Amino acid sequence: MAEGRGPLRNATPSDPIRCAIFISGSGSGMEAMVRYQQAHPDCGHRTVVVISDKPEAQGLDKARKLGIEPSCVPLPPMTTNQLDRRLQHEQSFFPILEKYDVELILLCGYMRLLSPQFVEHWNPRIINIHPSLLPAFPGAHAHRDVLAAGVKVTGCTVHYVDAGMDTGEILGQRRVPVFPSDDESSLSQRVKIEEHILFPQILDQIVK
Repeated sequence: MAEGRGPLRNATPSDPIRCAIFISGSGSGMEAMVRYQQAHPDCGHRTVVVISDKPEAQGLDKARKLGIEPSCVPLPPMTTNQLDRRLQHEQSFFPILEKYDVELILLCGYMRLLSPQFVEHWNPRIINIHPSLLPAFPGAHAHRDVLAAGVKVTGCTVHYVDAGMDTGEILGQRRVPVFPSDDESSLSQRVKIEEHILFPQILDQIVK
């Protein structure tokens, strides 16, 4: 694989940056991003394909209804070791990304850790949104960990993806109070509101 892709070209309203959004579940962040792009056609970025690792992901149907081509790339059967399986899975992304001439990958609730090889190939063109104020509470259970820690403030973070777990360069954050009555569901819903504002804002800044 080639090492990195360099900075993005200059986007224009008539020739926006072509994005792929990776999801694993409901696709609420993907839906918010696509609706923002459709409402702001001069924003300089648009989603050309949505990719999920899970066939049952509700976001695939949401993408289709939004007029975005969905693709499902499930994990291959466990016939090799874990790393080989991950690399084999990620190799299946490349024909899709090439077909749509993707320039930037956005992770919106994508629950798999990308391999260092894949990240290196796309560096610095993978961006993730995470539901905490990184570097605090990385990983897949941020809301649970926030509540267990008893902190008063959480939020969301947009960051570049590197080979670590939510360790890439931070691009922007928004804060959300944690209430004594919160559970994971109520906290998640309030954080999502801020996620859906922050990610398009940061993307606007990057492409312009």
